[in-house]
Amino acid sequence: TVAAAAEHVAANPDATTKATAQHSTKAATTDAAAPNFTQLLKKKINTMAYMTQEGYDNLVTQLRRMEQLDRPAASAAIAEARDKGDLSENAEYDAAKEAQAILENKINELKATIAAAKIIDTSKLRTDIVQILSTVEMKNVKVGAKMKYTIVSESEADLRAGKISSTTPIAQALLGHKVGDVVDAQTPRGVIQLEILDISV
Repeated sequence: TVAAAAEHVAANPDATTKATAQHSTKAATTDAAAPNFTQLLKKKINTMAYMTQEGYDNLVTQLRRMEQLDRPAASAAIAEARDKGDLSENAEYDAAKEAQAILENKINELKATIAAAKIIDTSKLRTDIVQILSTVEMKNVKVGAKMKYTIVSESEADLRAGKISSTTPIAQALLGHKVGDVVDAQTPRGVIQLEILDISV
């Protein structure tokens, strides 16, 4: 995950990590276990997603692509598989139905995120204290390695671009602190001390 990768990089500046995810459940199981849009929205509202206008616009674009391109393609794949005969032993049909269920879950999740989003005016952000959308330069006190991250919403997190989610332990440790403060951040390899060197927008 982005969170785990960010923490690993902070503790080990020269290391790189990557994570993969797999989906292996049957379509019927996926449908039964999938939370609906209302449930997702309630969850998102309880954890308001603060983001930039750019981040919000990117999510809207992604949603339109899923609804206008990916959804029809998924339906077409199911129709094509259905035409090949007995559905009880049609692995291609099962796979197409599973792919459709996964896509619908993603669409509902994205809709909920967009509905619960709160856009932040970056021109009004302070630079004397770490907050959402702050870019923080810090130093690993023990090894002296410097790093810089921008704290963003979970949906905008991108470690390669130097953006970490506000829900990560590192971001949580930094939020509310000022230049010169030394904070303790919990990482997979244990607690590390980070000194805040600079805060910018």
